[in-house]
Amino acid sequence: MTSDTAVDQPAQSGGGREVLQRDRIVIRFAGDSGDGMQLTGDRFTSETAAFGNDLSTLPNFPAEIRAPAGTLPGVSSFQLHFANYDILTPGDRPDVLVAMNPAALKANIADLPAGGILIVNTDEFSKRNLAKVGYEANPLEDGSLEQYSVFPVAMATLTRGALEETGLSKKDAERAKNMFALGLLSWMYHRPHESTERFLREKFARRPDLAEANILAFKAGHAYGETTEAFAVTYEVAPAKLDVGTYRQITGNTALAYGIVAAGQTTGLPVFLGSYPITPASDILHELSKHKSFNVTTFQAEDEISGVGAALGAAFGGSLGVTTTSGPGVSLKSETIGLAVALELPLLVVDVQRGGPSTGLPTKTEQADLLQAMFGRNGEAPLPIIAPRSPGDCFDAALEAARIAVTYRTPVMLLSDGSLANGSEPWKVPDAASLPTVDPNFATAPNAPDDSGEFWPYLRDTDTLARPWAVPGTPGLEHRIGGLEKADGRGAISYDPDNHDRMTRLRAAKIDGIPVPDVEVDDPDGGADVLVVGWGSTYGPIGAAARRVRAQGHQVATAHLRHLNPLPANLGDVLARYRIVVVPEMNLGQLSVLLRSRYLIDVQSYTKVAGLPFKAEELQDVFLHYVKGVSA
Repeated sequence: MTSDTAVDQPAQSGGGREVLQRDRIVIRFAGDSGDGMQLTGDRFTSETAAFGNDLSTLPNFPAEIRAPAGTLPGVSSFQLHFANYDILTPGDRPDVLVAMNPAALKANIADLPAGGILIVNTDEFSKRNLAKVGYEANPLEDGSLEQYSVFPVAMATLTRGALEETGLSKKDAERAKNMFALGLLSWMYHRPHESTERFLREKFARRPDLAEANILAFKAGHAYGETTEAFAVTYEVAPAKLDVGTYRQITGNTALAYGIVAAGQTTGLPVFLGSYPITPASDILHELSKHKSFNVTTFQAEDEISGVGAALGAAFGGSLGVTTTSGPGVSLKSETIGLAVALELPLLVVDVQRGGPSTGLPTKTEQADLLQAMFGRNGEAPLPIIAPRSPGDCFDAALEAARIAVTYRTPVMLLSDGSLANGSEPWKVPDAASLPTVDPNFATAPNAPDDSGEFWPYLRDTDTLARPWAVPGTPGLEHRIGGLEKADGRGAISYDPDNHDRMTRLRAAKIDGIPVPDVEVDDPDGGADVLVVGWGSTYGPIGAAARRVRAQGHQVATAHLRHLNPLPANLGDVLARYRIVVVPEMNLGQLSVLLRSRYLIDVQSYTKVAGLPFKAEELQDVFLHYVKGVSA
């Protein structure tokens, strides 16, 4: 198994410069929130995807719409890890840091290892900007950066010079300095640039002068790398060996949106999204709004409550009802989700988790909504919970959630998070014909067992315990809906204690009886004593850390949970096979609570709530602590 450690290969000659072959590179672009770092990172990612590397990204931006320029709270960064083999994370530390101002340098320099490459936009290192972030002296001059390979570049000045003949104002010309940085890095790492030029012309189609200015800035950065004597070495990372197929770069939110569109096609149902914009889930609403041709209707509601109410109403009307939100929105939607449990109608609830509580950290990631998904409704209101493990896996998770919702007539909670939503990776586009179909199996005729000719809305399927789904307006299928308890079978309002007990247990049994795949264990040598269990976006860091531990000659097993309710039937037996079970989570131990209570095992919980995903390095140290402790 390939490790996550970069290796320099023998240098080659390339136009008078050495060309080092690397198996992997981590680059971080950092600047002010107005410097276009997200766009720069996204374009470099697209170039890298087109080249054929495996990749993983970590955008990181401030919660403020426009934080004060040049301040630490306003720093925005984009990290990209690309390699010639399969990688699992955006990387722990950057090999290259591009700092567009003093604030970006101060916020990120601690992550750059000794010997790392530091490219700095010197034009922003004025006394005023240095003072804003607490630098008493210019770090480019006081020797504090001696441990790094520092490349000072006057990006704003060079960009203005390149655009002097365009007639743009000084301010507009300087805005293109991020494209200068992109051009320089594209030269350093031999990235293709055709897609960037095409993107810029499309983005600024209404302002061709700006399109050409940005392309000129990009080319100027590329030419600067070629002509300056500062850079003696360039780098190449060969394409990764991926399975044969058609690939595209995709973020988790886009994959979720495509999964929802595909779910509409595989079920034959119109898709209705009722949603209120909220970070980091809003992109799903934006993406789905583009796909009306696939019978998708999007409704931007005035608040979270009306969004989920509209989605549930659409489900009653025979559509695939979907609502998207983040943690605070789930709180507001909880009463209507409970109503969906009582009505036993299919509803897909997407929770793109972020740091909490309350408004919390809107642009940062967390996994702290698991217990809310399990228990965050009044009464006994169980529902299935599914968590994707990577940006591309969000597509399959959406399909699976929709399949369960439609088949078992239940709301399903899909738990993504900020790192999956905004992160990206290569995604193999599936063959549409290979996607499994799901028959909604609408009720079409009265079903009363007593030959009365009536329709009984709660007469359950003997295999799934699902009730009939009757589209309003179907002759002879008139029935009541509402939040009051219904009589088993007939569906009339009932206050009978025995009936309520029976209906509560039937709803719970329906969820508990949903068959889910067995959990698979990655234990290459079959002799590990330590099992690491993860869920959601911890998949990548856990897998990368396990690779490192195994590369050091130790054994560690890993297992990852996609279905969190119901849990896989074999999970208890799997947990019992290992002396130590470790559960890393970006919360204070929520899955650990569930596993301890369900299986009565002493789970070792390792937690983090910093708004950032785990690093492979830190999990490696955790795993080694337990592995060495067992063998001591």
